[in-house]
Amino acid sequence: MTNRAIIGSEDLRNRIRDYIVKYGFIVVTVVLFIWFATSEETFRMPNTIFSMLKFTSVVAIVGLGVTVAMVVGGLDLSVGAVAGLSVTLSAMTMVIYGLTGITAVIVVLIAGAAVGLFNALLIVVLKIPDLLATLGTMFIIMGLKLLPVDGQSVSSGMTLRDGSTAPGKFTADFLLIDRATWGPVPFPVILFLVLTAATWFFLTRTKWGRMMYAIGANPEASRLAGVRVRSYRALAYVISGVFASIGGLILSSRIGQGDISAGNSLLLDAVAVALVGTSVLGLAKPNAWGTALGAILLGIVITGLTIKGFPYYAQDIAKGVVLVLALIFSFTLSRKKSRYVSAV
Repeated sequence: MTNRAIIGSEDLRNRIRDYIVKYGFIVVTVVLFIWFATSEETFRMPNTIFSMLKFTSVVAIVGLGVTVAMVVGGLDLSVGAVAGLSVTLSAMTMVIYGLTGITAVIVVLIAGAAVGLFNALLIVVLKIPDLLATLGTMFIIMGLKLLPVDGQSVSSGMTLRDGSTAPGKFTADFLLIDRATWGPVPFPVILFLVLTAATWFFLTRTKWGRMMYAIGANPEASRLAGVRVRSYRALAYVISGVFASIGGLILSSRIGQGDISAGNSLLLDAVAVALVGTSVLGLAKPNAWGTALGAILLGIVITGLTIKGFPYYAQDIAKGVVLVLALIFSFTLSRKKSRYVSAV
């Protein structure tokens, strides 16, 4: 074989690999959707599709916060606990203190930002590794949220410490967070798409987002170039905390009570969709639309397996397979070296 033929063969293999890396996950998502839709009539019904997207919205929004933290080279393991704290705080605000739904929303968002600032203090100021710092924050929140409610879920008519009955209830306007629709589209789906677009615009079309990507790629070079690395890293964790609290608000509105176990399973799913997103379009870096697609892909898999009658533990296997495939696309097949994924 001549050198020209060898070079041509190598170029063809590279082009095929690049195509697989760039469009592989999109193709997988489309193929799975078509398979479930053609094999199960229930799956292709509009109500099922919108319910799937509504279910996915919480994981996707929390995953967007994780994505922002990954952009600066970190990882936030406290997001699930923050979402759970948001459920408890919103319930306490309305049920125990009898305040309005708007007040509950404000309290929850402030709490999410405060947790983000606390994480920033540990990571940026005290220089504790992000995994250890946010893991510690997670355990602190999981314990603290149980103290004011004596370890019990908050619901209308519950008995308080002094023997009295809780005076409030979940307000109608607060319940609309999850139950409102615009035509056939649930409000959580609209919020998920708006936040995805806003996150994409912030990260790719503003100087602040581009600075964050630069920090994630090479923090020392960014510092030497005059970038305020500490401030941008702190901002990333505040955004992550706020997004986790938004996910918690939707979850609280969905279940209609302060379930103390709410949010416990969100962490792994949120991190998974953010990692899956790095493989989309061969970018090999955290990105908002990739995270959104990762969440939708998991939603398709879980909904499809449920309709087909697979046991519940098959969902965890499917999640693991999707994540492993994403990492293969990001590490093994891609010629780009992902500084972001390797950091976490």
